[in-house]
Amino acid sequence: MRWVWHKNNKSPFRIIIAGFLLVILLGSLLLMLPAATRAGVSTSFMDALFTATSAVCVTGLVIHDTAAYWSFFGQLIIIILIQIGGLGVVTVACAFMIPSGRKIDLMQRSIVQEAIAAPNVGGIVRLTGFILRTSLLIEMLGAMLLFSVFSGEFGFARGAWYAVFHSISAFCNAGFDLMGIKQPFSSLTDYADNPLVSVTIACLIVVGGIGFLTWNDIRTNRWRFSKYRMQSKVILTVTGGLIVLPALYFFFFEFSEAPIQERILLSFFQAVTPRTAGFNTADLTVMSQSGQLIIIILMLIGGSPGSTAGGMKTTTVGVLFANMISTFRHKEDAQVFHRRIAGETVSQAATILGMYLILFLAGGLVISRLEGVEVLGCLFETASAIGTVGLSLGLTPQLHDVSHLILIALMFFGRVGGLTLIFATLFKPQNMRSSARLPLERITVG
Repeated sequence: MRWVWHKNNKSPFRIIIAGFLLVILLGSLLLMLPAATRAGVSTSFMDALFTATSAVCVTGLVIHDTAAYWSFFGQLIIIILIQIGGLGVVTVACAFMIPSGRKIDLMQRSIVQEAIAAPNVGGIVRLTGFILRTSLLIEMLGAMLLFSVFSGEFGFARGAWYAVFHSISAFCNAGFDLMGIKQPFSSLTDYADNPLVSVTIACLIVVGGIGFLTWNDIRTNRWRFSKYRMQSKVILTVTGGLIVLPALYFFFFEFSEAPIQERILLSFFQAVTPRTAGFNTADLTVMSQSGQLIIIILMLIGGSPGSTAGGMKTTTVGVLFANMISTFRHKEDAQVFHRRIAGETVSQAATILGMYLILFLAGGLVISRLEGVEVLGCLFETASAIGTVGLSLGLTPQLHDVSHLILIALMFFGRVGGLTLIFATLFKPQNMRSSARLPLERITVG
């Protein structure tokens, strides 16, 4: 990967982080306005900050039920924050610059490159335009499909708003919903047996979570899988495996008492949504502990690079799995799809895994100790936060401010990305790095 260092000592990573922080702060201030709540009262800064962070980081964890607590104005602010957070602050800013005809300089192109995880700067503006057009088209299509259900249930105007809100929330992998008017924090449980709603939401989640560059590969090469870039092949393969295998488990062990059609829909939806959307069509609190543990693992993995999703990313899992297979086969380098993976990439993947596990476990243990509740429930919430998922066992609204701050930090870390934070704070220019190396000594592992 090529690092860019600006003469003012502002790397793309720092600008990306600053952009997210600025949007979160602005969103928090808007949500504190009395007009943002149904009761017309001002929301505390901590609650507004938590909600704005959850929206911008496309997580979906909430303190207050979105439909029952927030007014139309508040819901509008939330969905705008979700759209900005899902597409990326830099991508949205670029969307306003392109139509104006303003020239985008090399530094700005480098920032966009890092924001959407593009392989190079060339063609970055054209790729950004493709991302924006395709995103809006997919969200419109999803809204049209959902409208056919919601309009009959809620009327034309409210049905249209609900369709648009849930389509954007699903595509951006946010998990915010407006079904609290039926029962607070119920998510999409009323639509467990509705194939149109379940399949549409699940497909929006998958499409939003596979990454913008994978779309571009699909658009360019169509069904010629062999011509895809290695990254796209890894993403699609790992994504398929992470849907099929958990769905089979849920089908045979979690929802065996449901009718066959509902059982299929429940299994498919619960396999898709933990990476990293946050909707649910089943009551997660009545699932077995093994089922909840599988969901925790899926939440930690998350979506793919350059997508609307968070988490460790499918490519991280793919690289580590490929390295493990290569070790078993006594190969010097990790290999996948007849290509060699750079040692630096394997090291970064191991670092990301280590960071996520440490923060996820530490956050869960600290919250468990502070709140005096069982560890598994706390680990579920911290996995949901750092994976920017939004699934919950109902614990988040009951937590105190310190625990909420821990979840806020985990959500921000999960959306911005561990390496982005590291490079923003510890990065130094290439020409300042020493070429000296310490003596080598062997250490036994395993």
